[in-house]
Amino acid sequence: MSNPSPGPHDPGPAAGPWASDRLPPHPMASARPPEVEQPPSIRLAVRLMLVGAALSVLGVLVSFTQTDAVREAIEDSDSSLTASEVDAAVTVAVAFGAVFGLVGVGLWIWMAVANGQGKSWARVVATVLAALNVAGTLFNLAGGGATGVSVALGLVSAVLAAVILVLLYRPESSRFYDLRSRAGW
Repeated sequence: MSNPSPGPHDPGPAAGPWASDRLPPHPMASARPPEVEQPPSIRLAVRLMLVGAALSVLGVLVSFTQTDAVREAIEDSDSSLTASEVDAAVTVAVAFGAVFGLVGVGLWIWMAVANGQGKSWARVVATVLAALNVAGTLFNLAGGGATGVSVALGLVSAVLAAVILVLLYRPESSRFYDLRSRAGW
């Protein structure tokens, strides 16, 4: 006589690594929410974010050419530094600028992808980052230590961020975020 209940080493017919092979597929398992097309305002905002990433790359490259200006600014701020201390400060300043610029590149690309996908949180994050961009540009202008090229790149980046925000908050963009959110994207 066989035992109808599975034993401790026999998990039964519906368990184990092959159990799902014996079950019919769920009717909704392959159903994806319908694709919601990006409106022109979102497509343009995404492209402009990629332009912002390119500007950040350009800013990193420019920072490597500005070592003399950085050196002068450091020497002007503290004349008691030795030559080796100035060299070290220049290296740190240029490295910090490069790292900060590369982080900026990553943020621009991340926001382009996430906003292009209609992630509602991405619009909020982009708004915060744009405000930081504008504030940083104003801080650099007020500080007076930035070179002409970096000031120009900062101003273009800040204007770009403002234009992108206008595009992200247009009515058709808001509908895109709402539809994507409802569709489960």
